[in-house]
Amino acid sequence: MTDPLPVRGPFEAELDRLQQMLLEMAGRAEELVRMSMECLSARDRGMTRRVRQADDRIDELEVEMDERVLELLALRHPMAGDLRLVFVALKASNDIERIGDHAVNIAKASRRMTRHPPLPDILEIEEMGGQVRTMLGDALDAMVNRDVHKATRVIAHDQRVDDLRRSAFRIIVSYMLEQPRYISPGLEMILVVQNLERIGDLTTNIAEDVVFLVEGRSIKHAEPV
Repeated sequence: MTDPLPVRGPFEAELDRLQQMLLEMAGRAEELVRMSMECLSARDRGMTRRVRQADDRIDELEVEMDERVLELLALRHPMAGDLRLVFVALKASNDIERIGDHAVNIAKASRRMTRHPPLPDILEIEEMGGQVRTMLGDALDAMVNRDVHKATRVIAHDQRVDDLRRSAFRIIVSYMLEQPRYISPGLEMILVVQNLERIGDLTTNIAEDVVFLVEGRSIKHAEPV
């Protein structure tokens, strides 16, 4: 006869709820990044409003996360690994909320660009969008599965985002210098690139938190191996 599965109590159920909320926030943030990049490529002014409305739900979830974490700390007094999970959930929810804000910034810049002649296609920007979306999905998968190896791969991929940002900047500036009509849309596109880079940085933060969650050590500011 097999041993019965351990019964999960109210505290474990609350921890599960924190993780579920975090996953919902992350899924919505990933979708926001996708929508903002679609807004950019399609020059769809109406999509900006939808992006902002979708971001409102992420903001609501962050507020609820804060409240639940404070309640857990006050009433349950988590220790060791459970305390790390609560801390990481709180920090990651803040990073995800900021990712949503950066996606909104991209959508707003995209809307403003519709007032100007379109820039020639810049493949680096499209690749940046795909890269940060993949990184975000992998970082949250690493958190759910406590997968340190996947988390470290996410961190390594941030260098590619930085390289793409530098390359995109050079291309945008060259267009602005060659054609004055590209100055205004070029400035907006620089904002897009900066926001994509920040999404990559925030996603890297989440991956670093996975290492802290699993191993109890901080790798922030550590020299790359």
